Amino acid sequence: MVLLIVVGVMHWALPDARWLLVHMFTIGLVANSILVWSQTLGERFLGYHLPETRRRPHLIRIYVLNLGLLVTIAGMQTVLWWLTTIGAVLIGLMVAWHAVALALLIGEAQRHRVTAGEGRAENALSVWFFVASASLLPVGAGVGAALAYGFGDPLQAGLVVTHQAVNLLGFLGLAAAGVLLIMFPRLLGETTVPLRRRPAALGVLVAGIAVICGGALADRPVVAAVGVGVYTAGWLVVAAPFVPAIVRRPPRTYASASITAALMWLIGTLVWYAVVLVSGPFVQDRLSLLTIGFLAGFAAQLLFGVMSHLLPTMMGGGEVTAAGKAEMDRWWLWRVLVINGGLLLWLLPMSSWVKVALSSLVMLAFIVFLPIMIRSAVVALRVRRGETAAPSPRTPQPGLQAVAAASAIGLVLAFGVAMGGTSPGAQQDAAAGVTPTGQTTTVDVDAVGMRFTPETITVPAGNRLVIRVTNRDTMVHDLVLETGEQSGRLSPGDSATLDVGVVGRSVEGWCSIVGHRQQGMVLHIRAEGGTDDGARGSGGHHGGPSATPPTVDLMADPGDGFRARDPRLAPAPGGTVHRFTFEATEDVGEIAPGVRQTLWTYNGTVMGPTLRGRLGDVFEITLVNRGTMSHSVDFHAGMVSPDENMRDIGPGESLVYRFRAEHTGIWLYHCATAPMPVHLAAGMFGAVVIDPPDLAPVSAEYLFTQSEWYLGGDGEPIDADKVAAGGVPDLVMFNGYANQYMHRPLRARVGDRVRMWVLDAGPNEPLSFHVIGTQFDTVYKEGAYLLRPDRDGPGGSQVLDLAAAQGGFVEMTFPEPGTYTILNHRMVDGDRGAMGTIVVE
Repeated sequence: MVLLIVVGVMHWALPDARWLLVHMFTIGLVANSILVWSQTLGERFLGYHLPETRRRPHLIRIYVLNLGLLVTIAGMQTVLWWLTTIGAVLIGLMVAWHAVALALLIGEAQRHRVTAGEGRAENALSVWFFVASASLLPVGAGVGAALAYGFGDPLQAGLVVTHQAVNLLGFLGLAAAGVLLIMFPRLLGETTVPLRRRPAALGVLVAGIAVICGGALADRPVVAAVGVGVYTAGWLVVAAPFVPAIVRRPPRTYASASITAALMWLIGTLVWYAVVLVSGPFVQDRLSLLTIGFLAGFAAQLLFGVMSHLLPTMMGGGEVTAAGKAEMDRWWLWRVLVINGGLLLWLLPMSSWVKVALSSLVMLAFIVFLPIMIRSAVVALRVRRGETAAPSPRTPQPGLQAVAAASAIGLVLAFGVAMGGTSPGAQQDAAAGVTPTGQTTTVDVDAVGMRFTPETITVPAGNRLVIRVTNRDTMVHDLVLETGEQSGRLSPGDSATLDVGVVGRSVEGWCSIVGHRQQGMVLHIRAEGGTDDGARGSGGHHGGPSATPPTVDLMADPGDGFRARDPRLAPAPGGTVHRFTFEATEDVGEIAPGVRQTLWTYNGTVMGPTLRGRLGDVFEITLVNRGTMSHSVDFHAGMVSPDENMRDIGPGESLVYRFRAEHTGIWLYHCATAPMPVHLAAGMFGAVVIDPPDLAPVSAEYLFTQSEWYLGGDGEPIDADKVAAGGVPDLVMFNGYANQYMHRPLRARVGDRVRMWVLDAGPNEPLSFHVIGTQFDTVYKEGAYLLRPDRDGPGGSQVLDLAAAQGGFVEMTFPEPGTYTILNHRMVDGDRGAMGTIVVE
């Protein structure tokens, strides 16, 4: 719990923080709790307690479970699939061992009770809920390892649904049902516990999980939704007896209120999830909607509610338990109202600052459980030891706590709005002085194919306009209006509602993701009978530069700490199968001395990793999107169908791209997500070298990949307007940094034969590759030799001319010492940064 709080506070600085938070909660907090409480409650339900001498195997399972979690986290953070698999195997084995131990415990307890003449334990079936729960997690761990390996949709989406169904609905849900069937009625003050529902509940819940998994893996989301419905029916069987009890005795403690709220979130989230499965594309992005409702709304509230009851109960009974429960109920209504009110508001279309403020408040309400729990244990122990008398019951203050909760939520909403957010329904300055009609026009807008449909909205002047925008594309989009309203980033299938307010003039909107506006994602709002007074917003959200580009001084020294990208090309590795992981990221970095821009990269650098192999080798690349928008990859070195391999993947998604090297040469790879030239120019490109069979040995091999940059504001993304216009680039670079080999020269010796591989990544500028002071006696371009000394005699070449996406290599020797300049002999581009030196000694 403490580590989860630390990660929650520091999530902004951690890679893949969302995954980390979810799994630290589910495996770190929930799985540990289930292993502890299912054993403890299992013995209590069976009326058969193991001696302390037999606790060691249970402790070993807990220790190894946590070791497995650490290994899994390490594997995900380092993107090592095999390490993640080892961690998942450890977790799965320990929980499977626990399931077997519980099943054996049931048999042992029943035999002991029969022998002792006590009769069979009537609550044994609840322990079978625990066995079924623990039996499912190993399956979920295996599915999780497959997810870490990465597949394309719909298989990846099917694995996500299966992972959620087995781990959340199965492991957590079945354990919760087993506990609540017995505990919750008693917690509400009922004297009898209905037993006959338990076999039906267990059967229906397990059947629902099976149908969900079968439908998901078979790419039948409607079948999976039916499974969600069956599973929901199972929970209604479990919870039906609770309803009249809650009506008779409304919750008056944190435990009963938190568990009641958790059950309401569970049913609501399951209905929501079924709708998501049947209403849109079956892709991974849309399926994360379950997380907030199920984990924060259901799982966390259930866990803390159950622990608020069980921990004091286990401390000794009587005054001891009463003292512990009194502490557990400190400000219980404030906590319940803040958690549930904050979560409900967070799900509404809010600005990012408002969501941050709300999530911080909800997190605080959860976090205070930790000191309250510790204080409860301390007070109970003191009463148990006779060090202090049981405290007098406190006078409830529900009115004060309710007002305090409403005030806290109101304050954080105000803070979020003040920090730059807009509250839902806030009217912006689109009225232009028109008289309101009192009427509302509601319009549905789809984002698809780099267009908003419809492109133009006509609204009667004076009407209030509400826009419901839905992303029906395969990549991330948003909608920003010049009046300030914005949808936030929408993954495929997501929707948002924008309240424009009263409209009396024309208003423009656009997708603010860099380059999308330039591709035509513009929405026009026209006021019928209104006035166009020219009072437009600045349009600063359009995805282009919002400030003057930084000044470029290519002669400036980049500093002592600067490290040029190593241009030396390593030999092709051994083996015939080469596996790599590419992480698509968006971070600020330097592309020339003192010039910082937002870079879109593979593995953190402009120009991704260089791959090398031989004819017939197989390359397997796992692309993981760690960015905030859709990305993809297109390998010119492979001949594969673009439909699946080169598809766009959203944030958090991954895919595996496999191809066989059928031809030799140097090949470009790049992001193929629209607008393609923007993604490429912003850094998402690289080279694949496939050696010709007769490639001769040389003293050294170097790689030079030319690319262009169109400067945006300092620290901002590339200027998509300049790219779209095919204008003059601000910088032309070798290997991702302007003039870096002028500042950090290459080295060679007289007589060395040097091979220089050259690739023009583009997206627009040609390359005339030249080395001043020497001549090329070997020229290889686009898969064929144009010049060879053993074939063409004394012939020589002065440049290797390449269009965008072409490549080859040249070979040369240096007969004399000196400093030789490498450059693009299209001089204007050489002067823009496509230049370097090689010092020959």
